[in-house]
Amino acid sequence: MRFVKMHWLNSLSVKVLIAYVIGAVLSVLLIVATAIAIVSTQGDVLSGLDVADATRDMAEELRFDSGGVPIGVGDNRLDRNFSFDLQEDFNLEWIFESLKQEAAYRVLDASGKVVLYSAAGATFWPEAGAAGPPKPGRFEFEHEGVAMRGATEAVERNGQVWYLQMAVSRRFMHLMYQAFALPFTGAGVTLFILVLLFVFGPCVYVALRLALKPVRRLSEAAAEISPRSLHARLPTQAVPSEITPLVDSFNRVLERLEQGYRIQQEFLATAAHELKTPLALVRAQVELSPHSADRSMLLRDVEHMSRQVQQLLHLAEASEVQNYRPTLIDMHDVVHEAASYLQRMADAASVRLELPQRTVDVSWQADHGALFTLLKNLLENAIQHTAAGTLVSVEFDATTLSVRDWGPGVPQDQLSKIFARFWRGPHRRDDGAGLGLTICQEIALAHGWELRAHRAEPGLRVVVSSSSSARADVPA
Repeated sequence: MRFVKMHWLNSLSVKVLIAYVIGAVLSVLLIVATAIAIVSTQGDVLSGLDVADATRDMAEELRFDSGGVPIGVGDNRLDRNFSFDLQEDFNLEWIFESLKQEAAYRVLDASGKVVLYSAAGATFWPEAGAAGPPKPGRFEFEHEGVAMRGATEAVERNGQVWYLQMAVSRRFMHLMYQAFALPFTGAGVTLFILVLLFVFGPCVYVALRLALKPVRRLSEAAAEISPRSLHARLPTQAVPSEITPLVDSFNRVLERLEQGYRIQQEFLATAAHELKTPLALVRAQVELSPHSADRSMLLRDVEHMSRQVQQLLHLAEASEVQNYRPTLIDMHDVVHEAASYLQRMADAASVRLELPQRTVDVSWQADHGALFTLLKNLLENAIQHTAAGTLVSVEFDATTLSVRDWGPGVPQDQLSKIFARFWRGPHRRDDGAGLGLTICQEIALAHGWELRAHRAEPGLRVVVSSSSSARADVPA
């Protein structure tokens, strides 16, 4: 039961789906952790980087007059991607006019003198200018108690270097993050999770089913292979390249099994056939010898060996499906034919054969000779095992055939062995080879029937089930 419970863990589809789910969960956790890190730091690091990037972009928008002196930033149309994602018709001067308490810029020459500043005025900055040129990079200061973040970018024009400085308040940057960046980031993460779960998940599931469909077909084909169909091979069309070597190896194994099985069957049939003639000659020689106790014993031994050889031939024939010629067989006729054949044996054993009366015509699709052999062996086995003065009954309908005796039966732990080759019950009256029920099993398998044995208390009931038999039930 543990194997059954854990079987789903061995599924390739389940393993791939689990790997996908783990990957998706880790991806989502990584994105969420990054977003939490941004929120927890209030964007301090990223806001400094954004100010530096904005200053660099703004330096490219610096306008000069004919003498090469800076006169402003930007024009009436912005053709570049600005860090604040401004619309094309916005004017940079208008932005700094509107946000003069939160943002400002200024331009310094190589000596550190301010030559241009935004609407915030010179008082926005901590000093009017510094001795010498400012150093490019980021810096911080406070304006009226508000923390500012700024950056300096060098601009070269006509051999002269100018320094553009831009500063934005931290509270404005935090507002941009909290009011715009984080909500949009959260919406993006949510959309990503939904797509990951409800789009990629079903796609992975469908892709796995399609990819493993050839494997399921191979499994079904392999399940249909039996000793009766060793000639069958697993198809290699549309098989994934990863398992093609396994399929080829399995087909080669089937070829070796078929060859070995064929050699075994041919040897069995040939040996049994070759033994018939010597046994017949021995029997003739013994019968021509004078009467004696040894002569009777030799005749019994020859009879026993002849019976074994005949059963071996029947077993070899029953194992070959191509020997069967199925037709519609009247069950009443074949049952009475087998009973008549064994009537003398039954009379000698003081056993009465009880056969059903004809009330309806019941027909099975079967090979007549094989069905006769099956009934003969079942009746003979029952006669040999039932007690004298009792009976052997036969019952059948459209789907089942049963033969019951009133003998000692078979112990429950040995019921599974009675169809094995050379198994013989302890209460048998003759010296049979133990192949009769094995032949019955081979005949049943060749027809697609099921042969079972049950304790009847007293006795034994052997049942042949044929749910797929072609039959016709017509009132007599």
